[in-house]
Amino acid sequence: MSFRDLLAEEFLPYGQLSESQLDQLDRHYSLVMHWNERLNLTRIRSLQEVVQFHYCESLFLARTLPPGPLRVMDVGSGAGFPGIPVAVFRKDCDVSLIEAHQRKAVFLREAARGLSNVSVIADRAEGGKASADWLVARAVRPNLVLSLRLTPAVALLTTTSDLEVVPEPFDVVRVPWGKDRIIAMFHVKHAKIDNRGEGNRDHESEGRRR
Repeated sequence: MSFRDLLAEEFLPYGQLSESQLDQLDRHYSLVMHWNERLNLTRIRSLQEVVQFHYCESLFLARTLPPGPLRVMDVGSGAGFPGIPVAVFRKDCDVSLIEAHQRKAVFLREAARGLSNVSVIADRAEGGKASADWLVARAVRPNLVLSLRLTPAVALLTTTSDLEVVPEPFDVVRVPWGKDRIIAMFHVKHAKIDNRGEGNRDHESEGRRR
């Protein structure tokens, strides 16, 4: 089965992808596989795992974000996850991909060609002055993401065990693929969290989980 057919099938229970969206995601997948030989963008090589854990997770995050136009920042974007699938699925969102690794930033600029709602920032998020409505991240330490103070809301693709070292999220959404995979969502007022993950809970929390 091809990448696009498997992706359409896996994600169908949660949303139907248009031919245009499948074309854009297929192009991104081809670029990831090509550049991976030089940049080690991903260690996952199985087609099914790539579809489920890179693309479907990212699309599911896009589906989970609130409706309406949003400014979204993807911190530590790497190969473009979750930012590029979010931008493809949510054309109403402007997505900034933040990546300090310069060669990966070059890849991201190539991958973002043709996506008018995507921009690339080749810099460390810690020193950034940009702002947005939501910050999203995947495969980045949660306590570091929550300490950035760039947005009032954060959505992390993470695991249940990672919740032990961060303030309580206002919502936790189970991800259909992979054991213990979740989207943890936070309203951030002040993130007083150090790099060891020891933080006081100076975050707004409504305690709602599903």
